[in-house]
Amino acid sequence: MILDLSEQDSEAFDEILSILKCHPEIETYELAREPMLSLPGLEIYPSKRKVFRDRQEIQLTTKEYEILLLLASNKGHVLTYNQIYEKVWGDCPSGSESNTIGFHICNLREKLYQAAPNAPFTIRSVREVGYCFEIQAEK
Repeated sequence: MILDLSEQDSEAFDEILSILKCHPEIETYELAREPMLSLPGLEIYPSKRKVFRDRQEIQLTTKEYEILLLLASNKGHVLTYNQIYEKVWGDCPSGSESNTIGFHICNLREKLYQAAPNAPFTIRSVREVGYCFEIQAEK
């Protein structure tokens, strides 16, 4: 159903607002804005665990989402395999974490690329160290 607001509806709303202003004893509440991590070409909503590109949701697995949130929250900084593994899996690294993380990063990159082939961001591999979420400079 689509609501069609007419001028009368707008006038009625303005009238309600003026009544509220005249009666300060009536409590009004501000809607809390949902926290969001906004990056060029990407919006991450931690409370909903959702990622959007141009208002289209990008479907990610739990681990893909957690890796993306971690990397994007630390954009421009290289996170080691151990750091990523400890934060996302909540466990001590056992030695094969680079393969595990690499698998999820590969899938994450593919999904992000499908949603935004020309996105101004990238997940850069730092050989034998970890990964870095980078925003590309505007040209």
